[in-house]
Amino acid sequence: MNTHHSSLLRSRDSHARVTYVELFFDLVFVFAVTQLSHTLVSHLTPSGALQTLFLMLAVWWVWMYTCWFTNWIDPDKPSVRMLLFVLMLAGLLMSAAIPNAFGDESLLFAAAYSFIQVVRSLFMVIATRGHDPVNHSNFLRITTWLAVSAVLWISGGFAEGFGRAAAWVAALALEIGGPMIGYFVPGLGQSRTADWKVDGAHMAERCALFVIIALGESILVTGATAASLPANGMSIGAFLVAFIGTVAMWWIYFNIGADRNSREIAGSVDPGRFARAVYTYFHIPIIAGIVVSAVADEITIRHAGGHLELPEAAALLGGPALYLAGNVFFKRASAKHYPLSHLVGLGLLAVIAPFCLLMTPLALGAITTLVLIIVAVWETRSFAQRSRR
Repeated sequence: MNTHHSSLLRSRDSHARVTYVELFFDLVFVFAVTQLSHTLVSHLTPSGALQTLFLMLAVWWVWMYTCWFTNWIDPDKPSVRMLLFVLMLAGLLMSAAIPNAFGDESLLFAAAYSFIQVVRSLFMVIATRGHDPVNHSNFLRITTWLAVSAVLWISGGFAEGFGRAAAWVAALALEIGGPMIGYFVPGLGQSRTADWKVDGAHMAERCALFVIIALGESILVTGATAASLPANGMSIGAFLVAFIGTVAMWWIYFNIGADRNSREIAGSVDPGRFARAVYTYFHIPIIAGIVVSAVADEITIRHAGGHLELPEAAALLGGPALYLAGNVFFKRASAKHYPLSHLVGLGLLAVIAPFCLLMTPLALGAITTLVLIIVAVWETRSFAQRSRR
């Protein structure tokens, strides 16, 4: 691909570093993740969990599409920066609407979301014209799909009850399913992952930063909840349990998996395919696990010695379980085997499950944190032994 000076696309001569404007853009998603965990805490019911999961998928999807976008385009160009600021504003509106997205603010949520998706994609169509014919037709297909889903989002925003749910589920299904079938459009054909020239290291770094954003939410919740309570033995114990649990989650993702997968995608013959599976899809349970764990941290600190009901117990067990399950697939992508330490961790959580209602939140939180520590230490030691051989 020839890089004209007028081109807005990134030069492929060197590694596409993560720019400051991308990090600035991510601040909106710090707020989005906070909104998601607050929404789940205040609606700890099966329907509340489903709605939060749906909204989390939407938030992840809008961020992920932007991640692919900045992989191809140069965020340091003034017009791209201006676009990212406009998308940030829309993202802030979308995030503000999260708690009432299924209520009074459904249209605001749908309109802000659709605006980000369609405008960013149209910008890419214009930027690639004459510079990158493969990606130009790729983004013509993507824009077609996003325009159809935008109609469903907006009509869902006007509808109510079941009508809204049906329209929105169809809209999100279109967007999540699109990459799997190469955004097939009659007359335009379909995209092949081999055509998606991604900078693997940039994609890996962006997703790692999103994991840090989500873990940052756990730290914020831990600090803010503890600050609002009088300091006594119980609350300090719960505070420590929540913090150490967050550290263990960081360790599990970053100690081995993140760098190894970054090297794997950089050397991959089809980095687009690797990025689609490992970063676009496998990170969903990882992020969901962190959001649910933040909710669990709040429950543990606020009601340390209290009585556990089923929804709270599900959050305390479900967060670490989702996180470990996501990491199983994430790490398997660059290894011969599934990580045994993680599978044992999931097994231990399954063993605890029948007894969890007999425990206080602090006791269950301490046990799940211990499981995460066991997984982290086991994996670290097994790799240390392997590298000594």
